Amino acid sequence: MSIEIKHLAQQHRFAATVDGHDCEIDYDLNGKIMTILHTGVPPEVGGRGIAGELTRFALDYARAQGWQVVPACSYADAYMQRHTEYADLLA
Repeated sequence: MSIEIKHLAQQHRFAATVDGHDCEIDYDLNGKIMTILHTGVPPEVGGRGIAGELTRFALDYARAQGWQVVPACSYADAYMQRHTEYADLLA
């Protein structure tokens, strides 16, 4: 699945609309530390890998910016544990 993900920098959010439903990752930024606070995918479009795509996008963005990541959200934490290629981003 490929979805269009937008970075809404002023809102500290990565967002996508899938079948009319808003999906997002909210984060806080303190210097070069991005804390992922929440991953939200409505049940109507759940189970399609959207949260994973959003998380991958956010982590790739963080890497490109030279940021470290605190996965405060349980989904982001589990994702980073499963995808060890992002271990170098852990703050």
